[in-house]
Amino acid sequence: MGGAERTAKKRRQQELAAKSDGAKAVAKARGGGDTKRTAAIVATVVIIVGIVIGGLVWTNASKNATEGQTIPPESVAAELPEARDGAVVVVGEESAPITVDVYADFLCPVCATFEQQYGEQLKEQVEQGTVRLRQHMLPMLDERSDPPGYSLDAANAALLAADAGKFTAFHDSLFASQPEEGKRAYDDEQLIQLGRDVGITGDAFAEGVRSGTYDDLLQREMQRVADDTSLHRDFGDGNVGFGTPTVVADGEMVDLADEAWLDKLVASQQG
Repeated sequence: MGGAERTAKKRRQQELAAKSDGAKAVAKARGGGDTKRTAAIVATVVIIVGIVIGGLVWTNASKNATEGQTIPPESVAAELPEARDGAVVVVGEESAPITVDVYADFLCPVCATFEQQYGEQLKEQVEQGTVRLRQHMLPMLDERSDPPGYSLDAANAALLAADAGKFTAFHDSLFASQPEEGKRAYDDEQLIQLGRDVGITGDAFAEGVRSGTYDDLLQREMQRVADDTSLHRDFGDGNVGFGTPTVVADGEMVDLADEAWLDKLVASQQG
């Protein structure tokens, strides 16, 4: 083989080696890109899964916020005369010149706002002998807790608390720590513990809460109230019916948009 041939052969070998090295470099580069892409995809999936799991954990914790809690008992400044009259709890003296009927649900957030705004004022008027308060605690929102049933359970427990002479403290405690509508409320054992904490002794209260002593009575009262057209009002969207809170004073429905309704009512009797 001549020198020229050897030179040409060597050049071809070098060219083939260069091509081989280039192909390896390209393959390596491509492989590196795939690895980076794969790592990025895996990281994204991990982040998404973390967000989903975190969201589920937060949602579940929020939904079950009342689980294991003890309902804080509210103290009552003065012992008010109270007695159960069927499905109604009457607070105050029969001789009081003004009778106020309050229709409410323990799960109703507007009812809780009503209590915050007027609860103490009403108790003051009861204590002074001006107002006799008739509390109608209704299971109107019984399907709005998870699981359903809290409105009825709470109303039943409140009537049992009235039998024990502790309705006002029990009633105030449930509104002060009202569970959120659509989520877990309080179970029977939590209601029973609240009864103990406001001073209810004996086994009758706990037994009555667990067995639903007044469930049928309350459901009949709910139906009666819903059918009573004198308690219906126009909600402004073409929907006319009963809603909570509803307040009636001496047979006349109160306009709760007038924040001075109670002062005016008391003034009218004193004038």
